[in-house]
Amino acid sequence: MIDAEGTNHGTVETSKALEMAMDAGLDLVEISPTNRPPICKILDFGKYKYAAQKKAAEARKRQKTIEVKEIKMRPNIDTHDYDVKMRSVRRFFEDGDKVKVTLRFRGREMAHMNLGMDLLKKVKEDTEEIAKVEAEPKLEGRQMMMVLAPK
Repeated sequence: MIDAEGTNHGTVETSKALEMAMDAGLDLVEISPTNRPPICKILDFGKYKYAAQKKAAEARKRQKTIEVKEIKMRPNIDTHDYDVKMRSVRRFFEDGDKVKVTLRFRGREMAHMNLGMDLLKKVKEDTEEIAKVEAEPKLEGRQMMMVLAPK
């Protein structure tokens, strides 16, 4: 048992520990119930709960959720359109998000998979210094996709 000042009293009977807590005007709180014997501490339980709640809220506030942004392209994309998409990709990486590049094939474009693979290789090369490939290009039905993550 540990008292309000932090002094360790060793193993103490429950009734004596409760009596010490009553004398101090505080609560007897079981800190580690799995230990043998369990570890208890005399403290103000309301303050303890409040501090734990504040600590959890602070941890939640500091964490950053990583989103996966998607950029959709076609295999025969024009150079200016490609540049606009790549600017968006760079902005997503600056925000710390992952980017999923999706190439959609329609009609006869399915016969020219190499064009799509070349385009994804170009995206990979253009973002090489700021991103790493998390999922290599793969074909799923009529779509070819690749996932990039910021370095």
